[in-house]
Amino acid sequence: MTKAMRAPMDHPGSFIVEELEARGWGQVDLAYILGMSKEQLNPILTGKHKISTDFAIALGDAFDMPADFFANLQKMHDLENAKRPDPGVKKRSIWLSAEFPVREMIKRGWIEDSGPDLLELQMLRFFGKNRVEDVPFIGHGSTTAHAAKKTCSDNTAYDKTTPAQYAWLHRVKKIAEGMHVPKFSQEKLVASLPKIRAHMQDKDDLARIPEILANCGVRLVFVQSLPSAKIDGVCVWLDDQPVIGMSLRWNRFDNFCFVLRHECEHVICGHGQSETFTPVDEFDNSISLTDGQPDVEVVANLAAQEFLMPKRHLDSLIARKGDYISERDVIAIAARLEINPAIVVGQIQRHRDKYNWLKKYQIGIQDALLEWEYKDGWEHTAPTGL
Repeated sequence: MTKAMRAPMDHPGSFIVEELEARGWGQVDLAYILGMSKEQLNPILTGKHKISTDFAIALGDAFDMPADFFANLQKMHDLENAKRPDPGVKKRSIWLSAEFPVREMIKRGWIEDSGPDLLELQMLRFFGKNRVEDVPFIGHGSTTAHAAKKTCSDNTAYDKTTPAQYAWLHRVKKIAEGMHVPKFSQEKLVASLPKIRAHMQDKDDLARIPEILANCGVRLVFVQSLPSAKIDGVCVWLDDQPVIGMSLRWNRFDNFCFVLRHECEHVICGHGQSETFTPVDEFDNSISLTDGQPDVEVVANLAAQEFLMPKRHLDSLIARKGDYISERDVIAIAARLEINPAIVVGQIQRHRDKYNWLKKYQIGIQDALLEWEYKDGWEHTAPTGL
C-alpha cells in the first residue's frame, strides 16, 4: 500500500482567520479586542510573524479557548517547516544507541570518519553482515556464542557480550585474516608447549612465542582493549584455523603467560569451534578459576595453572611457610620449576589477595611483545583495509 502524503501544515494565522469568520468578526474587531492596531495584527494573520507565548495567552482570552491551542499551532507549524536534519544523525544514533564504540573505532582507524551511508556500509563490512538488522545489539543477530566472563560483583550473565567486546573480537578476526600460517596441527601445538614454557623464563624470550604458535598453525593477534571493554583473551576460529586474540591490558608477566596458556587449551580442545568464538576471557582478580565457571573455562584455567605453577607446589609452599614466604623462597621455587619468579609471585598474590606483595616482580611485557607484526592499538593501526 502506498503511504499517504501528509498535507502541509498551514501557518497559525489561517486558523485565526477561520475563527474570525466563524464568529462573524473582522480583523479590526480582533485588533480592538487585543488592544492593538490592524497593521500590527495583519502580519500575524498572514504568517509573516510568529505567535509568541504572550500573544497565545491573549488569543486564548479573546476566543475563550486554551492558550495552549494557539501555542501548539505555532509549534506544529515550526516543526513542519524546520530545516531537515542531516540524515546521518539518525544513522549515527542507531549505532551509538546500541553502545558500539563508533568514535573509538574511528580514532583507532578501524573505520573512517565518513558520511552516514558510508558509515553504515563500513560497520556492516566490519561485522561481516549484509543488513543492519543482522548485527547483534541492533537487529536480531545472535551473540550467544560470544559469551563474556564477568567479575562476580557484576551480576551479569555469563552468556552476555558487550558491544565493545563484540567489536574487539571482530578486529581480532580482521587482523588474523591477513596472516598466512600452515594448516593447524593439534599434535604440533601440544608438542610445542614445553618450548613455549621455556620461553616464559625471561621477558625478552616472550617475543619468540608468536612465531612458535604460527608454526603450529595458530595465529596470535594483539589488539589493545577498548575503553570499558574488559577483555583479556579469546580463541577465535576462522575456517577451522584457530586464532588467539589478546589485549595485554594488565601488562603483567604472569597474566600474559596464564591467558596465553588458557587460550591454547581452548585451541587444543577445540572449544568454540562450532560457534566461531570461545567465551571472552576476563581475568580480574575477583574471578574464581573454578567456582561458577562453565566446564570449558574450568578445563582451560586448570590447564594454565598446572602448566605454569602446579597447584600442589603452591599448596606445599603455603603449608610450609604460611604468611612468611620470602623473596628468597620465591626465587628458589621459581628456579626449581624453571619459570620466571613473576609467575610465582602472581600465584601467591592471588592466593593472599594482596597484590602489592613483591610488586617489583610484576614487570611489564608490552614492550617485549609489541614488536610482533600482528597488533593493533598502542598508537599503531594494523593495515587491514575496510
